[in-house]
Amino acid sequence: MIFAAGLGTRLKPLTDTKPKALIEINNVPLLQILILKLKKSGIKDIIINTHYFHEQIIEFLSEYENFDINIVISHEEELLDTGGGLLKASGFFDDNEPFLVHNVDVITDINIKEMLEFHKNSEALATLAVRKRKTNRYLLFNEEDILCGKYSTNGDFKFTREAGNVVNTLSFLGIHIISPQIFKYINTQGKFSITDAYLELSSQGHNIKGYIDNSSFWIDVGNEEKLNRARMILKTTQI
Repeated sequence: MIFAAGLGTRLKPLTDTKPKALIEINNVPLLQILILKLKKSGIKDIIINTHYFHEQIIEFLSEYENFDINIVISHEEELLDTGGGLLKASGFFDDNEPFLVHNVDVITDINIKEMLEFHKNSEALATLAVRKRKTNRYLLFNEEDILCGKYSTNGDFKFTREAGNVVNTLSFLGIHIISPQIFKYINTQGKFSITDAYLELSSQGHNIKGYIDNSSFWIDVGNEEKLNRARMILKTTQI
């Protein structure tokens, strides 16, 4: 699943006339960069949630004939946030296999196949790609890399389960692999954050694992400064 429904407010004025998913890096839309990466990784079925300027995304996909893979749209009349958007699309994941969720504004060369193997071996309900990096919001993991809380620089601090002697403070990278069994345990409806859902599931004893990746290329192009940085890097680096 590609999360592409957001308003892209941090990218204004670029998003005054188009959705964030179609903002370009060196003449290639973010959505195209991600779809081609996923296709190269062996993914054949994709669902994209849309809201803001959703008709432009549909038109873009039709021009490229869905990149010769199965692409489905989950349109949200009202924004449902990441958790609500995922829950709305839950019927797409009916093969009982783990699935990938990826933010459209994240560019990375993280090895998806290795992350999938990690997820399967860990038997976690969800696996979140995380790393040591400076941010305003952190997730807390115990010595077994199991989610146990959250911390933010504005003072918001919470443990959701016993942490033990070692707590790792890590940043979520906007990439997760989820087992479809998760939908049996999410009780929230409407608009909600998937991160909040993970924390709630953790408090109930479900294992949400961290996949620590400190070496791959990764950049969130959610604002214009980071977008321009990515444009400079990708002029000479192939992802």
